[in-house]
Amino acid sequence: MIRILLCCGGGFSSSYLTVKMQNEIKDKNLQDEVLIDFYPFKLVDEKIGNYDIVMCCPHLNFEMKRYVKAHHPKIPFYLLPPRMYGLMSFDELYQDAKDVIKEFKQTKMNPFHFPGEENNLRIERSQAYYHIH
Repeated sequence: MIRILLCCGGGFSSSYLTVKMQNEIKDKNLQDEVLIDFYPFKLVDEKIGNYDIVMCCPHLNFEMKRYVKAHHPKIPFYLLPPRMYGLMSFDELYQDAKDVIKEFKQTKMNPFHFPGEENNLRIERSQAYYHIH
């Protein structure tokens, strides 16, 4: 099972999107494959031990980088591309999560980014990296 922690600043939109993702997991009968929870980024210390990946909303770029530099977490932190976050498709989010976890095991790059996506603000894709490249 892949356990995903979706973090934002604590706004309504992210918690709503997480509920949407959770409903899609149930509809697709994937409860044994994936779990997605939402918590505000300020609670990441309390929750990180229960997850395989932390996926952050785009506006957490600097906070996420500071956190990773200070704490050296053993799981990947990944900043969602702005368009992908805006459209929030479960299938695309899940695909990126699987790919990030796989690549992180090899590279240990944290925060993780895909090749050519070092600057999150320049990423224009709304689909998973796997589907574009």
